[in-house]
Amino acid sequence: MSNDMLKNELYTKCIYFVNTRLDAVRKTIQELQESLSAETKSTAGDKHETGRAMVQLEREKAGQQLAEIQKVNQVLAKIDMKKSSKIIGLGSVVFTTQANYFIAISAGELKTGNTSFYAISPNTPIGQILLGKSAGDAIAFREQVFTITEVM
Repeated sequence: MSNDMLKNELYTKCIYFVNTRLDAVRKTIQELQESLSAETKSTAGDKHETGRAMVQLEREKAGQQLAEIQKVNQVLAKIDMKKSSKIIGLGSVVFTTQANYFIAISAGELKTGNTSFYAISPNTPIGQILLGKSAGDAIAFREQVFTITEVM
């Protein structure tokens, strides 16, 4: 698989990850809205108000999750898929003697073919260590030392 194809596949998997989360949060918001709309004033007044307050809190939490997803989408939008650099930065695919990374968003493990990559944010501890490094550099992380073998 070519470097561009690999990078595009990892990027597409990150987009899918974000869209799946976005769909789940939107569905939750819709269900909460329906729950609020369906509530009718009951004779157990205090219980009714407590229930509405709980639904409202859940709705606010879902709104915060939605805002976080929008921030993640903004990070993905900043990745220039045509840019290739030997210095690790946003959008880099990094091969090391221990694990492989895609510097983009925190999306966990992504598999492409028989190879696993960890999609990580540049703001994570390992992301911070990798930024600015290049092939041949040794990295110490969590009492382990490994070497960057390739950067795309």
